Formats: sequence, structure tokens, C-alpha cells
Amino acid sequence: MSPSAAPTSIVGKAVGPIGYGLMGLTIPWAATPYPDAVKVMKTALDRGANFWNGSLFYGTREANSLHLIKYYFDQHPEDADRVVLSIKGAYDASTHTPDGSPAGIRAAVAEAQRILDGAKTIDVFECARVDPRVPIETSVAALGALVAEGWIGGVGLSEVSAATIRRAHAVHPVASVEIELSFFTPDALTNGVVDTCHELNIPIIAYGPVGRGWLTGNLHTPADLPATDFRHRQARASMRQQGGGATIVPIPGSTKPARVAENTAAADVRLSEKDLEDLRLMMQALPVSGERYGGAHELLLNQ
Repeated sequence: MSPSAAPTSIVGKAVGPIGYGLMGLTIPWAATPYPDAVKVMKTALDRGANFWNGSLFYGTREANSLHLIKYYFDQHPEDADRVVLSIKGAYDASTHTPDGSPAGIRAAVAEAQRILDGAKTIDVFECARVDPRVPIETSVAALGALVAEGWIGGVGLSEVSAATIRRAHAVHPVASVEIELSFFTPDALTNGVVDTCHELNIPIIAYGPVGRGWLTGNLHTPADLPATDFRHRQARASMRQQGGGATIVPIPGSTKPARVAENTAAADVRLSEKDLEDLRLMMQALPVSGERYGGAHELLLNQ
């Protein structure tokens, strides 16, 4: 059985096999007008992508994921209970500085709640990166306290190592672990993260499932393939089946309803064992080298 053949549960709520990443909708240099963004978000939800992933730093202080999410649920309050919302924060994107202190975490969650203003609950909150100045046990205990107080539904982790997952989970049950995972960035398949999540029954939220656009070659656009060719959805589907039994929910993002429809259609693709073996051999034959982010960003990965 593939990892997504059965419904995935996060904080006790069912989520679809494909989620939706909100980052691209509010990037400052190419933000999508809110009415257009609502159409894309509605398409994602209606096609089963009900796990939404946003952030306090996807955009500006005045216009980020949280502002768009509030706008959406002001327009569609009936959808609030259908969406499982994961928010990242406790991170200063301008200085690349995480703040995993209890005070910093509480302030970040309070800011997210202020913006949402009751339009939607936060189902999962993640510190965007591990704060090297604060033991992960301290950060997770602070998040656990917010769960107990009803501010958030569950504790998420982002860009963490297998050892950190174990330490965190020993303090409070981890609802999900967000990592970059694709053919272009398969590190988590071999560094213990996927295996640890499988062992502890923690769903993996896979961002960048199509390699942030790098997974191209002679085929430059989907138009280069016949409309019925399963390779339109192969990269997204394969990430769900490469985890050796782990539950993996890819969260491709898009600003176009048609592309969202294409992404969510990957839920219907089932790769054969031969397909998976061919893909594994391809990954071995074409190793990727170099840093994922570089500079200060790189130092905060896999912590």
C-alpha cells in the first residue's frame, strides 16, 4: 500500500494525500491579488488539498500568509473546519534568525492569532528553524503549553534532524515534520529523517516536491508531453511512494487553478515497483551536489 492510500490524520483531522503550499501567493515582488488567490485556494480545497501551509514571513508584516488566510475565511467561513492549517513562525526572515525561546514562540503565535482574528484556528504551529541557542526540549515544551492552552492544535517541526525529532517527540507528541523532499533534494530518504518519522508515526510534509522547478530537461513544459502522460504528475506521486512506508504529504504550491488541479491529480497516480526502482536508479546515477540554500540559510538546515 502506498503511504497515501489511506487517509492521513494530523491533530486528529483527516487530510488529503496532497496538500497546498501558500508561499507563492504572498511573495512581495509577485503577490497574487487576494480575489485571484481565493480562487486558487478554493480550487485546492475542493480537489482535496485541505492541508494548507503558510507562514508569518511569507510576505511582509502587513501582508503575509496570515492576512490572506483571514481574507479567505472571511469570504468562505464555511470552509474553516475543512482546512487543516499549519503555520511557521518564530523566525526573523530579514536576519535569518530563529527565536525558539518560550517568549519568542508565544509572541509569534499571538501575532498569528491577532491577524486571523478568529477566522481560523491554527491546527499546527512550527518554529521555522531550530534555534541553536535554545534546547529543542525548551522550544517544544513552550509549544506544548500553547496546545494545552488551546492556542494551537499541535506541534510541528521544520528542517530538523532525526535526532532532533526524537528529542522533541519525547517532550510532546509531534504532529508533523516539514522538510524539503524531491528527486532534486532526496537527503531525508537517507539521513534518518524519513525512517524516524515512519517509526514514530509522524506525517512528513514535503515542500518543494518538484525540485523548485529544477526537475526539467528536454521537457521544458507540460505541453511537451501528451495530455494523458502520467509524467505530468510523476514527481509529486513518487514522493508519496518513496518513503518506505512513511506518510508523506507533498505540498506543491501554485498561483494558477489549472496547475493546482494538475498537482492534486497526482493523488490518483500509483507507480509500480518497477517505476519506483527505475526512479531510484535514476537518483543514484544522477547525484545532486552543492548547498540547498547557501550562507546563513544553510547553517539552519537539518538541525
